[in-house]
Amino acid sequence: MAEASGRAAAATSLWRAERLGRPIESLCDMSPGLNIDDAYAIQRRNIARRVDAGSAICGHKVGLSSPMMQQMIGVYEPCYGHLLTDMMAGDGDTVKLSGRYQPRIEVEVAFVLGDRLPGHTCTERDVLAATDYVTAAIEVIDSRIQDWRIGIVDAIADNACAARFVLGWQGCPPGAVNLTDIDAVLYSGHAGREVVVTRGNTGMVQGNPAAAVAWLARTVARAGVRLEAGHTILSGACTDAFDVGAGDRFRAELAGIGSVSVEFW
Repeated sequence: MAEASGRAAAATSLWRAERLGRPIESLCDMSPGLNIDDAYAIQRRNIARRVDAGSAICGHKVGLSSPMMQQMIGVYEPCYGHLLTDMMAGDGDTVKLSGRYQPRIEVEVAFVLGDRLPGHTCTERDVLAATDYVTAAIEVIDSRIQDWRIGIVDAIADNACAARFVLGWQGCPPGAVNLTDIDAVLYSGHAGREVVVTRGNTGMVQGNPAAAVAWLARTVARAGVRLEAGHTILSGACTDAFDVGAGDRFRAELAGIGSVSVEFW
């Protein structure tokens, strides 16, 4: 584990990079001793800064949820980040991209909790029982690291690359659909002129998005954190990430759950 001064310096570098919209080099290049525990400490430090600035924690996200993405980064389990109220957008909203360096979007299943989840013992069954409803979501990811040249330490420290998220207005009980096999389609363009840009399936998310949420509940419990009623959990990408720019409009559809759309400027 790195010294406290090294973690503080890395957190400040990321904080400034986000505020200025200017990417930095890999944290491990700047501080080679950083490990995963350091990365989560850096993440928490910058989340606390955002809360002090007026935002509030409204949920969590699972990152690196697919085996393919884990292999690319060289890890064997997912990671997680925090969702904040100033990241949230509604279905059909226009989202500002200024200040973002290299944004991409992913399609996900969002779980909106009706009850608090258990911690260390959380199972998929617990997740289904505690979830008020699931809905379609688009997550905007971004990296404060130059050209997405990230490793696991960079990804975690950078709040699992969370930037914004958009929730659909439609929702359904989690037991009403087969969460292990839901087709996802991401469209680009406006009504009548949409084109498919990527497809996926919820089976990409640890075989079952509910399993990703259960993993998250068990993992954050190690730090004394519980997933609370009313919070939103992004379970992980079920499509490839797609680059976005100002003027782009997207609509994501999850079969049997609903759709969600967003425009960027």
